[in-house]
Amino acid sequence: MENKAAVKRILVALAISLFAASGQTETNRPNILYIIADDQSPFDFKFYNPQSQLNAPVIEKLAAEGMVIDGAYQMGSWVGGVCTASRHMIMSGRTVWHIPDRKFRKPPANPNALNPKLVPPDLVKNTLPAVFNRAGYDTMRTCKRGNSYDGANKQFTVVHDATKRGGTAESGSAWHAERVLNYLNEREERKDTDPFLIYFGFSHPHDVRDGTPKLLKKYGAVNHRDKGSLPPANAKHPDLPINYLPKHPFPDGHPGLRDEVKVPGVWERRDERTIRNEIGRQFACSEYIDQQIGRVLAKLKAMGELDNTYIVYTADHGMAIGRHGLQGKQNLYEHTWRVPFLVKGPGIKPGSRAQGNVYLLDTLATLCSLADITPPPTNEGISLEPVLMGRTQTIRDTLYGVYCGGTKPGMRSVRSGDWKLIKYDVMNGTVRKTQLFNLKKNPHEFLHEHLALRSLTNEISMNLANNPRFASKRTEMEALLFQEMKRLDDPYQLWDQPK
Repeated sequence: MENKAAVKRILVALAISLFAASGQTETNRPNILYIIADDQSPFDFKFYNPQSQLNAPVIEKLAAEGMVIDGAYQMGSWVGGVCTASRHMIMSGRTVWHIPDRKFRKPPANPNALNPKLVPPDLVKNTLPAVFNRAGYDTMRTCKRGNSYDGANKQFTVVHDATKRGGTAESGSAWHAERVLNYLNEREERKDTDPFLIYFGFSHPHDVRDGTPKLLKKYGAVNHRDKGSLPPANAKHPDLPINYLPKHPFPDGHPGLRDEVKVPGVWERRDERTIRNEIGRQFACSEYIDQQIGRVLAKLKAMGELDNTYIVYTADHGMAIGRHGLQGKQNLYEHTWRVPFLVKGPGIKPGSRAQGNVYLLDTLATLCSLADITPPPTNEGISLEPVLMGRTQTIRDTLYGVYCGGTKPGMRSVRSGDWKLIKYDVMNGTVRKTQLFNLKKNPHEFLHEHLALRSLTNEISMNLANNPRFASKRTEMEALLFQEMKRLDDPYQLWDQPK
């Protein structure tokens, strides 16, 4: 009997040890703080662009203490409000043609939205907050209102959403931080030890970019309101982007697009003073976001929760603001197709970098992996966890992008290795263009039009689509794009693709 009892004690001890090692105990399951900005190019940050003049010490410290992903993308959009598609993908873990549109839009902008074989009718039950609720996490969100996945947002246990794009604490980004701080204070008061998932979203730096007076002054910017005049010149203005153009070389396919012609302070202007002032406003809003993140991290540290929290920083998509002569987010150049993406937390090597080749739609799979939760059967994303833990550099070889919120079929892009193809089939067939870039040699995607502004002596540092030397590469990339369009149930076809 004594031997049996001893064996039983050993087995019980072993089971407890294994259970603890699996990360499933209530007290050590990791927390998740998912921080997302609205309209922010990765090249705004020094850890992607050393020449950037944005001061963001808190986010830069996160980058230094975690892993920076150099190849993070949002798959695209079928509507001008790119954040709508982007945030549906984040919440559902599904690809761009397999997600619903917002219910008020009839017919849906996504032609596949009502096809139950492609978009599960009960998808909301398998979105990020619903999955984490079922796993025993406390879930909370604060973010802007609108252009999002309304049904999924309601699944969070605590929701404080409002659009805050003003220049004061109550009307700007501090409001979102206060909601998180209040939530953490309440947890502390009731001694809540459940793991949490906090979706910490900001309304800025999306326009209207009304920064605080102090930070606007720092970047030499003003909240310009007079459409009939230019903003004042100021030596403190941030420099123009390296790939700035006064005008995009051809119509990008969405006539009258708000982001290109109606943004207060910019409108249709692309002159140097207007763009530099608007970048100053962008940076003022972004630095204020940085300060608010710092407040929340300080609270987590004081609570003893910081070391057991995975912190993700990203944006719903990038932004142009003068790059390539564009202003908005409805294009597929790297400054807009890519997003900032960094992760800090247990097991992630400080100061590390990886290519990643991750989409925002991989968020659900990744957070599930980090929390040791089984992803729902509707998930189509791939976990970034093997990259974050240093076991590999990428999770996929090919990246696909789409924008067709204007004239159809719109723009498409594909990236493989150093090579990237963009095709435009817009304006009812009157604009059909192809661009081919070697991103290793031409990371800024310089065009022939950039020659008037800077010296480009190497032919590979421009669009190579019509260069005979690269004809075979163009053919290869076009075949890859066609393959991805079919695989992802893209309902459209470009003018020169096989019938």
